[in-house]
Amino acid sequence: MIWIAEEDPLPSFGAGFSRSRRMAACRYRAFTGWSIGWLNLLGQVAGVASTEFGLAQMIFAAVSLATDGNFVANKWQTYLLFVALLIIHGVLNSVGTKALAKMTQTFVFFNLGTVLAVVISLLVCTKEKNTAKYTFTHTINGSGWNSEGLTFLLGLLSVQWTMTDYDATAHISEEVKRAQVAAPAAIWIAVIGTGIAGWIYNIVFVLCSGDMADTADLGVSGYAPAQILWMNVPRALFFVLWSFICLVAFQVVATATHANARSFHAFSRDKGMPDRGLFTKLARNKVPINAVWLVLFIAALMGLLVFASYVAVYAIFALAAMAMDASYVIPIACSVWFADHPEVMFTPGPFYLGKTWYGYLVRFIAVFWTSFVVILLALPTVMPVSQSTMNYASVVTGGVLIISWFWFFAGGRKLYRGPRNVLAEEKQQHAPSKGDDLVEGKQDKDSDSFSR
Repeated sequence: MIWIAEEDPLPSFGAGFSRSRRMAACRYRAFTGWSIGWLNLLGQVAGVASTEFGLAQMIFAAVSLATDGNFVANKWQTYLLFVALLIIHGVLNSVGTKALAKMTQTFVFFNLGTVLAVVISLLVCTKEKNTAKYTFTHTINGSGWNSEGLTFLLGLLSVQWTMTDYDATAHISEEVKRAQVAAPAAIWIAVIGTGIAGWIYNIVFVLCSGDMADTADLGVSGYAPAQILWMNVPRALFFVLWSFICLVAFQVVATATHANARSFHAFSRDKGMPDRGLFTKLARNKVPINAVWLVLFIAALMGLLVFASYVAVYAIFALAAMAMDASYVIPIACSVWFADHPEVMFTPGPFYLGKTWYGYLVRFIAVFWTSFVVILLALPTVMPVSQSTMNYASVVTGGVLIISWFWFFAGGRKLYRGPRNVLAEEKQQHAPSKGDDLVEGKQDKDSDSFSR
């Protein structure tokens, strides 16, 4: 997270795959940016799909609880609700960014307020809480793996999925005033705030979970957070709190779709996609509507994994974290490997740690940890492995990379010239953002030199 913030000096919808080309030697720039771009796009779409699928499950969990288990959604019902929610988010992201920006500003406080309300409600209403020893030291191996240590590490999937996509704000930086400061500051605030709030949130849920973990009884909802709230708070309060939680998830998908569409817009603009500029086009309201619906169409295809099994569909969650984290490793490694290379054109931003011992320490730790996590996320979460329990994240990630590399060497390298529409630094510092305005400027002066 620290490195992602320090490497965000120049605004571009492409974020990492645009700026990373400033950190590598000439002969590696195009291939580096291309690989990062496809990994990041894949991870972002998986993030949209997984969050939307989780929201569909959350809604049906409440319905199951309200009907005392008389209604339990099947795979088709879950998938159709998932697609319906995607369509709603598509419409929302097609009307312009001003309305979405106002919603986002409101939901910052709504999100924190919801977490606070849930935590207080559980602590006040739960009559019998688990002990501190149980909460912090009790472990249960439900994965089928023999290694307790590996099972613990596999539990990091939920954390990595929640905390990834650090550079989401960078993908909308061309629409932000003083993006050099605003984007990295937003990354810091979001990650630290989410980390603290999520840590407290999880502790409270375990405190109030009773013997649910030991009995593996998730109740009629089949959804642990909903069941914990249901068995501890009054019914009316449950529906209020759960509605707020669902609204927070809804807003997360809205903003993620917004950022993801801008990424496709940027990569298409850079000629990194074989689309003949289809997803570069802007509607009258200056929104890349084609890119918006492309994101949602791919997300809908990912959701089809539910028909393999519910375990298989969770590969989308692993895919989101794996692909995005992999897209972060490459530019970090470039910043270390090519640190003193004369061809590197990196422009330090206000959050740059510099060529100091602690700066290099942060980068080395980032490379090691993120590489380790990417490998970890490729492992099956349930043993023994079968067609229904296979972790397809590594298969999808590897497949997309291989296909993209084939296209690159088959002809893409002749077209891909790197960032072509990065707003001038001076203009970002002094010109106010109008929200809806995606600037359709001329090619960056440096883009030709990048490609050489």
